[in-house]
Amino acid sequence: MDKNNMFPIKGFKNTVLLKPLVAESDVINVHVGEYSYYSDFEDPTSFLTKNVLYNFGISGNSLYIGKFCAFANGVQFIMPDANHATSGITTYPFAVFGGKWAEALPLSDYPFKKYKDTVIGNDVWLGYDVTVMPGVSIGHGSIIGSKSVVSTDIPPFSIAVGNPAKVVKTRFNDVDQEILLRLAWWDWDVETIEQAMPILVKGDIPSLLEFAIQNGLAE
Repeated sequence: MDKNNMFPIKGFKNTVLLKPLVAESDVINVHVGEYSYYSDFEDPTSFLTKNVLYNFGISGNSLYIGKFCAFANGVQFIMPDANHATSGITTYPFAVFGGKWAEALPLSDYPFKKYKDTVIGNDVWLGYDVTVMPGVSIGHGSIIGSKSVVSTDIPPFSIAVGNPAKVVKTRFNDVDQEILLRLAWWDWDVETIEQAMPILVKGDIPSLLEFAIQNGLAE
């Protein structure tokens, strides 16, 4: 597959690779790894406007998406730029309307909550209509169930569902997770990944480790 082809499936316009989509935009705070894709029932090319919401640049926060992620229709990332100050008496954003209201207290002086960047690891699957709240990190290899709202960090290789999303199980035991994180197959060159695809899809971790050792990718 050509990593620079926005439409990776021949004759099919409902799935886009996100890295080339972002590269063709003027958005500077969304960063995507190779081969991560978004599928949409209508127009996946509107991802940066329909699915990355409230991204006005006020907060200075960024969205980082790893490699080989799969995002289903309706996945949304809420950026922190439209959050209201909550530590005072009112949450009303007077300053956004300008004039005397902005002079009374400029928007830059509002006591907004500070957020971390939003970080989606490698090989993360976000199901239909998942919402990711500001400042959340989702670990490598995790799966988030349909219509879940992710408001807290999700550890690597977790399966999480619900609103708010809760981890219901882990995909691998601690030892296997350590091996997978050490191998980091998503960082291998694509030719090696192509050789390993049958193991990655149908195999087990000992087989992947053996493959990595044989190819000088692990000891």
